[in-house]
Amino acid sequence: MEKLFWTIGETAEILGENVSLVRYWSTWFSSILKPSRTSRGNRLYTAGDIETLKQIHYLVKVKGLSLDGARQQLLSDRAKVKGKVKALDSLKAIRAQLVEIKKSL
Repeated sequence: MEKLFWTIGETAEILGENVSLVRYWSTWFSSILKPSRTSRGNRLYTAGDIETLKQIHYLVKVKGLSLDGARQQLLSDRAKVKGKVKALDSLKAIRAQLVEIKKSL
């Protein structure tokens, strides 16, 4: 059974970024990204939130867009960005498998 919610630390680890950056992106993209909050105010991210953060990561870190540019891209053509992020995730998984095969030889 897959988890329903991830903490901000777990989310940052999935993205390969630090917690403060994930927190900043959550604030900057508040119109697109709405993490749940615990009674203590801690952010909890769903799988959909993590996918959105991966898309933001791709646009900002890989493509080099500004935060405003990334927001406009997500609002205008989110399906195109989603496809590219899924393709990159697949390629990373294939690479990891190939590295494991190479180590076992």
